[in-house]
Amino acid sequence: QVTLVESGGGLVQAGGSLRLSCAASGRTVTTLTMAWFRQPPGKEREFVSGTTRSGGGTEYAASVKGRFTISRDNAKNTVYLQMNSLKAEDTAAYYCAARDGSLVWTSTPGYDHWGQGTQVTVSS
Repeated sequence: QVTLVESGGGLVQAGGSLRLSCAASGRTVTTLTMAWFRQPPGKEREFVSGTTRSGGGTEYAASVKGRFTISRDNAKNTVYLQMNSLKAEDTAAYYCAARDGSLVWTSTPGYDHWGQGTQVTVSS
């Protein structure tokens, strides 16, 4: 069983930065395709970024490309999401997700494991 625990959310001013962490247990992240999703208030959960098991392939939503960076530390079994130049529209609950397949999927049904989420609020 895979357990994912997110941390690093908080309140930040527009233009600021945050780094989210997703600590995995039960499986090593090198055996999982990892992703970040977010759910703005009153909206559906949406794909933000993902990385393949090897870490060699990454994908980003158009809205965050160039501002967010996904990375992993295999020794810590942790995946990160570095968020720079934050905007008010980035305000959302951010969720870490993992799937057993080798490809990054941009839809929620493709993921087998989910964390509990961490809130990011960007003030304008």
